[in-house]
Amino acid sequence: MIKPPKARILVVEDDPAILQGLLDVLVFNGYAAEGVEDGGQGLALALNNPFDLILLDVMLPTIDGFSICRQVRREKPVQGIIILTAKGAEDDVVTGFKAGADDYVSKPFSIRELMMRVEALLRRSGKALGDGTLDINGIRCDGNTLTARSGDAQVELPRREMEIIAYLHRHQERIISKQEMLTEIWHYASPDIETRTVDIHILKLRKKMARLIGDAPFIRTIRGEGYRLV
Repeated sequence: MIKPPKARILVVEDDPAILQGLLDVLVFNGYAAEGVEDGGQGLALALNNPFDLILLDVMLPTIDGFSICRQVRREKPVQGIIILTAKGAEDDVVTGFKAGADDYVSKPFSIRELMMRVEALLRRSGKALGDGTLDINGIRCDGNTLTARSGDAQVELPRREMEIIAYLHRHQERIISKQEMLTEIWHYASPDIETRTVDIHILKLRKKMARLIGDAPFIRTIRGEGYRLV
């Protein structure tokens, strides 16, 4: 179970079904999320409340997404903003970037793509993936103190190891390849580079977790494919 992290996300989307779907996905992935269907209400919330990220639709009642983006960017220069565009609407993407958006996601979008964009932008804005607190099979991993604890036993976790645990937990429904880890956690421009970085970090993590839970598995290796949190 993930305790609510510091990252707060505002969703401004006029389609009730899409809005609720986005909120459900964000909350499921551990974020504190709220949303509105009206552009004017969204602008007021964005200007008067501290959000780490805003997901902003283009076509909105009262005030369109581009206008909101421009006003928010003027008053909050470092605000993270992702615009939601219609598939193939290249003009919207260009206009969105000119208005000050940091990134865009085209509808219809996959949940994986959306979360990768959200996580990447939050990392750039200083909200690291491993900033929250995770409770995994009796182990409490704390991204604030960089420790993992089970009962009276405790080990220290460097930031990178905490990010590995958080990323595997975030995507625990699937296998995570070394290449994906290198791209999403280490930010390698070319994930095909030959390196044992991931293997070494996983080995260190397993040794530390063994001091907490003994021989019980924590991270499973799927031969030829990658890793998965047990």
